[in-house]
Amino acid sequence: MINVIIINAYFEGEDAVKKYEEIASLCDATDSNIVACFNKLVLRPNPATVIGKGKLYEIAETVKEKNAETVIYNGELSPSQTLNIADIVGCTVITKTNLILEIFARRATSNEGKVLVELAQLKYLYPRLKGKGDSLSRQGGGIGTTGPGETKLETDRRYIRGRINFLEKKLKEISARQKLSGARRRKNAVKTVAVVGYTNVGKSTLINLITDSDLKQEDAVFVTLDPSARYCRIFNEKVIFIDTVGFITDLPESLVEAFKSTLEAAKTADLILCVSDISDDFDAQRAVTDKILDEIGASSNRTYVLNKCDLYASGFANKEYLKISAKNQIGIDQLKETVYKNLFGEISDYSIVLPYEKSPTVRRIEEISAAVDVVYNDDGISINGKINDHNKKKLYELI
Repeated sequence: MINVIIINAYFEGEDAVKKYEEIASLCDATDSNIVACFNKLVLRPNPATVIGKGKLYEIAETVKEKNAETVIYNGELSPSQTLNIADIVGCTVITKTNLILEIFARRATSNEGKVLVELAQLKYLYPRLKGKGDSLSRQGGGIGTTGPGETKLETDRRYIRGRINFLEKKLKEISARQKLSGARRRKNAVKTVAVVGYTNVGKSTLINLITDSDLKQEDAVFVTLDPSARYCRIFNEKVIFIDTVGFITDLPESLVEAFKSTLEAAKTADLILCVSDISDDFDAQRAVTDKILDEIGASSNRTYVLNKCDLYASGFANKEYLKISAKNQIGIDQLKETVYKNLFGEISDYSIVLPYEKSPTVRRIEEISAAVDVVYNDDGISINGKINDHNKKKLYELI
């Protein structure tokens, strides 16, 4: 565990407490020990250091007193701003993006996840190489360099450029395989539901409950990095639920761009479940989710879900949201019905009597029905059931 100091710079209209809570949760995920936090309202950003040198000299004193190893700026800095702040505070300076990338690196398990994380890390590092100090400015030479006078910095830059090109090519190959897999699902008429939303709102818990699976679930940020697909049946229809990487306020644009392929499921899904936490600022979470989905071109129908409704004491009557508790299995049946109707249309009742010579069709009728009750009587086979608009035509053809 390392000692860190937070620079919680916030601008007019931003919630300083909320912003700190978010960066603190990211620090927890990286086992960082926050020894001090400096909140600073920024009215006119300093071009060189954002918050001004006076506050930075104060932070430098605290770095010495608390034996801090790293200062974390809660936001984004340019490469030169990072260098300028580090020169004053006297220790390593990283940003929110560095912290998120560190968490992603720890969570990635699939081949695609590892490629995405390394690619994002290298693209973030490349413009900041000049700040790596003497180790990247020594003279180097040898086969493959431009000559004995080439600096170590240029060697590193060439290596990173080559590595980025290699990883981008590899990612295209992975993406091509995923598109083929998605095409097979569509060909087989299997409906897909992408579950998206903020990190740590209970997406994995919800999928585990609906599909009776064992996705990793934990009260922590960014537990899910790699998209995971789980199969189930809802009212006898095949449905695949896909878990996706969680969002966060002010998710750096570079990370949204880097992980677009991870969110490919949201672009191709038949339905998107947008999950928010009812005990938090769920309208803000919805706004962030919608913004990112719009940016990646995910135009599928969206259903908005509020999880953890058991933690909400007062009434809530907003009809735009479905209220559930995945942990306590509240509202799940209503959610399933809503998912079903979005994917397959409204459900209607039917009642038919078939002659016994048509008994071979009973099995097929059971397969296309949302619910069915079959009784063999003296005068024929009595079938009472429920069927969706999608399969109603098939039922008429069978009888």
